[in-house]
Amino acid sequence: MARRGAYAKGVAKREEILEAALRVVADQGYRRASVREIADAAGLSPAGLLHYFGSKEELFLAILQARDEHDARDHAGTAFLDAFLAVVRHNITVPGLVTLYAQLAAEAGDPGHPARDFFMARTANLREIAREEIAAAQRDGRIRADLDPEWVMRALHALADGLQTAWMLDPDIDMAADIEQFLLVIRPS
Repeated sequence: MARRGAYAKGVAKREEILEAALRVVADQGYRRASVREIADAAGLSPAGLLHYFGSKEELFLAILQARDEHDARDHAGTAFLDAFLAVVRHNITVPGLVTLYAQLAAEAGDPGHPARDFFMARTANLREIAREEIAAAQRDGRIRADLDPEWVMRALHALADGLQTAWMLDPDIDMAADIEQFLLVIRPS
């Protein structure tokens, strides 16, 4: 019984740390958010924080996973394309998380990088969710039926990721408006 209680407390503390880490990274950015600052925000020492995550890399991956879980929870029951646009709109309010995502996504191109499995699984999950929704949008006449749903998803994903990088360089870019324009382009005429 004591093990279950200790385990539950550990899970709760890990969630508390992730909530603090999401705030710190969103506010201060990936480069300026140190383990010490995240630990301070969670009421721990850096060693205490790393007890829950093992390394800085594991912590930052867990932050991205927590961000994705928040987005999924916030948009549960929402049509995929509407949820996708809502997340893109929300991203302008959390520039540090956008930077963290972009940095780790680029580094995950290295087959040996610890973030690679996360990004591979995330992309596969996104494709799975989007595939049926895009096919349904094609059947309903909202997306051209002659387009391969896999291509639509890849193009949309690549556009969103590329826009995030462009937006980090020029915050005047309206990422959501550009994605909405893409969706107009792939509508039947």
